[in-house]
Amino acid sequence: MYDYLIVGSGLYGSIFAHEAHKLGKKVKVIEKREHVGGNVYCEQIEGINVHKYGAHIFHTSDKAIWEYVNSFVEFNRYTNSPMALSKGKIYNLPFNMNTFNQLWGTITPQEAKAKISQQSAELSGKEPTNLEEQAISLIGRDIYETLIKEYTEKQWGRKCKDLPAFIIRRLPVRFSYDNNYFNDTYQGIPVGGYNKLINALLEGIEIETSVDYFDEREAWDALAEKIIYTGPIDRFFDYKFGALDYRSLRFETEVIDSDNYQGNAVVNYIDKKYDFTRIIEHKFFEFGTQAKTVITREYPKEYAKGDEYYYPVNDDKNMKIYKQYYELSKLKENIIFGGRLAEYKYYDMHQVIKSALHTFKSQVGAGDE
Repeated sequence: MYDYLIVGSGLYGSIFAHEAHKLGKKVKVIEKREHVGGNVYCEQIEGINVHKYGAHIFHTSDKAIWEYVNSFVEFNRYTNSPMALSKGKIYNLPFNMNTFNQLWGTITPQEAKAKISQQSAELSGKEPTNLEEQAISLIGRDIYETLIKEYTEKQWGRKCKDLPAFIIRRLPVRFSYDNNYFNDTYQGIPVGGYNKLINALLEGIEIETSVDYFDEREAWDALAEKIIYTGPIDRFFDYKFGALDYRSLRFETEVIDSDNYQGNAVVNYIDKKYDFTRIIEHKFFEFGTQAKTVITREYPKEYAKGDEYYYPVNDDKNMKIYKQYYELSKLKENIIFGGRLAEYKYYDMHQVIKSALHTFKSQVGAGDE
């Protein structure tokens, strides 16, 4: 009945569905949740687009990807400039000259570099073996203790000494007074929220929500020539090699009877005395002027059955398990595994889009025209 059955309506599934539909393919999308959009879904509260599954800030240096998403919806000029509260003081992120001045009183890049060099000397010549050593070697002990250690241990539920070094290998450090978190050329939020992007991608496509693919797997498989599967890869193979580990999040969203709660879209709460890692004030993503505001506290947690999947734990143990699933997936000629969960990889949004477009083009190139 269908050329493609898309399992999951997040960015990967929606992009693939759109491109296939554009070429006249018969496509059906099924979605486990009661709404489409995956984790970029927005919920309207008090006239504010609330990022229901955590803050999503689009950024890329790929001009083609930027033009692609802007062909569906206009993006605004939002720039991610988070703040961090640590031990009663506010600091700018990412680590830049403002941060160094707030912490040490340094004014010039030379002063800041000298301070960092002095503090990272304790690991001079040693190859970092864990996240703590990696952070100190890059930025020194003061910033590690003030702005990294407690936040990271809350985020991952593990001691920094027990986390792999690669997690923080590309720590953004700037010796300029620049509070823009991302280095990418393009950055913004869809005007009117991410639902506008997803709805535009899925326009004209048959969609069924509140459907669990695994409840009637054989029946769904029989409906289409090919399946695009974007769910967890270990679930697809009935946990044959064991369950992959994930970190999840719990959200507490609150309407505040004020037009401004914290003065910024994102404030990280570093200290362990706060169970949550950050507070998002959603109206600032779209420069809102509503009379009220909506905030969300994010509480990290270990994944448990029934939770949403967020961050794959890409340590050696889990990657060995994933590679076994990956080898099995290559034997499924009529099934394409794509996206964060199916590839057990942390993707930024632009990377998900690029991957979906590349995979679709490879299908067309293989004769599926």
